[in-house]
Amino acid sequence: MKSFKDLNIKSNTPMIGEKIKISKVLNKEIVINDYRVTDSKFPKNKSGKCLCIQIVFEGDMRVIFSGSDVLINQIEQIDREVLPITSTIKQQGDYYEFT
Repeated sequence: MKSFKDLNIKSNTPMIGEKIKISKVLNKEIVINDYRVTDSKFPKNKSGKCLCIQIVFEGDMRVIFSGSDVLINQIEQIDREVLPITSTIKQQGDYYEFT
């Protein structure tokens, strides 16, 4: 008989942490613990996607939401096996990017 873990079902549990504006973490080191890309309820970007990032900032667990297509593209290239990682979000003109 198979066990539940053998079914490889992924949980869609909510991310833990208080929501924080991206502007509060700009140019400061964060730890990215997890992320999720979903269809946006308010599509304002080309992709129509929304990024939810679970981070540690100044010792506290936080959550950032962003519609930045650049951030979405960059984070989708990360192999989840390497998380958590450190990063900095910088504003380059009118878009954000991980550095």
